This record gives sequence, C-alpha cells and structure tokens, in this order.
Amino acid sequence: MPALDLAQWAVLVLALVLVGFSKTGISGAGTVAVALFALVLPTKSSTGMLLPLLLVGDVVAVVSYRRHADWPRLLKLFPWVAAGVLVGAVVVRWVDDAQMRRIIGAILLVIIALSLWNRRRGSDASLANRPAVAAFAGVFAGFTTMTANAAGPIMALYFLAAGLPMLGFLGTTAWFFLTINAFKVPFSVALGLVTPATLVFAAATAAAVVVGGGAGRVIVRHINRTWFERITLALTFLAAVRLMF
Repeated sequence: MPALDLAQWAVLVLALVLVGFSKTGISGAGTVAVALFALVLPTKSSTGMLLPLLLVGDVVAVVSYRRHADWPRLLKLFPWVAAGVLVGAVVVRWVDDAQMRRIIGAILLVIIALSLWNRRRGSDASLANRPAVAAFAGVFAGFTTMTANAAGPIMALYFLAAGLPMLGFLGTTAWFFLTINAFKVPFSVALGLVTPATLVFAAATAAAVVVGGGAGRVIVRHINRTWFERITLALTFLAAVRLMF
C-alpha cells in the first residue's frame, strides 16, 4: 500500500468514487480521476494502480447496461484500438516518470479541446460512420487508454456522434471498456505497472468505485449535465496544466 497522508487518501477515495460515477453516469468525470491519481502517486505507478479499479467499474457498468450494446460498431473498432494499445505500451516502456506526467497532461488537454470542438459543431452521425474516423478514434483511444487510462471522453464523443440512444450509448461504452481494459492487463503486467501491490490496493479501495457506480445511476437523472460537464472540463484543465508544469 502507498505511504500517503490523510489528505492524499481523501483525494484518492474521491477519485475512485468519480471512476465509478464515470462508468454509470457521465464519462468525463473519469478524466478528473486520472489527473488526481497522477498528481498524488508516482505517475507511471498511478496508471497501474488505477487499472484494476477501472475494471471493477467496468463490471458494475456492464451489469447495469449489459443488454444494450452496438456490437457491430464495437467489432469494427477493436482492431484499431488494439493497435493503439500496442503503440501506447511501447511509449510507456521507454519514457520516465516526468515524461509520463507530461504525456498524461497533454492527452487531457487534447481531450478538452476535442470536447469543446464537439460542442461547437454538434453531432454528425455520417462523420462518425466513416471508416477513417472510426480508425482514428480507435487508435487514439487505444493509445490514450494504455498511457493514461483516459479514453473515456474520446469514445464518448465518438459514440455520441454516432447517434446512439442513451441506453445504447451506456451499454456500448460499458462493454467497450471492459473488453479493452482486460486486453491491457497483460501489457501492464509485463511493464511492471500491475503488481501484487496494486492488486492489494485495488482490493482495499474497490468499495469506493462501487459506491460511485451506484451513485452515478441515481444522480445522473437529476443533475444539470451542462454544468457538471463544464466543472469537469475546468478541473481537468487545471490538473492537466499542473501535470505538465
């Protein structure tokens, strides 16, 4: 278990609640969790510690929305995502902790820019259905999830642009991340990111993810989505800048 003070533990617990919330509520909350983990823990270690807990959240999401998934779209995406994961694994292998912090910060800033761009232009299902767009989204998501566990907003933009209904969006997202995060595990073990110590940490803190997942199912129906997304983007921006500088 990491040697942390009470304030740091509080930050990590909050991050884990946000992980669960992002799986069943608003995916953008996950970017804040990624940033908080990278700020409190050694950056490369933070990605490994977070992965088993993301899988806990994925299981909660699949149990909640397992009947709703666009499998043809997922099957088209998986080869591209796998390619992105492989590229990300190579990068993680060769960068040091300081470089990893900057990479995560830069990825979060790109995600913010894409989110703002998507808001201005609106959804376009015809664009999302183009093979080249699916390939780009898949490779970028695979790279981002391997290096920073931060592909949630990218795939949210892609699935929303594809015009998926609410339950279809939630179910497709749930199955996508359960599959891809499981695919990442052997690479993370080989890179020394997932270890017995990270599994002990996950076992000790998984309850926070489950609580967040349950809260997401309830709260998402009652909160102001626009303001929540604005606050999430603002917090992610501050964390990204802190990681880079």
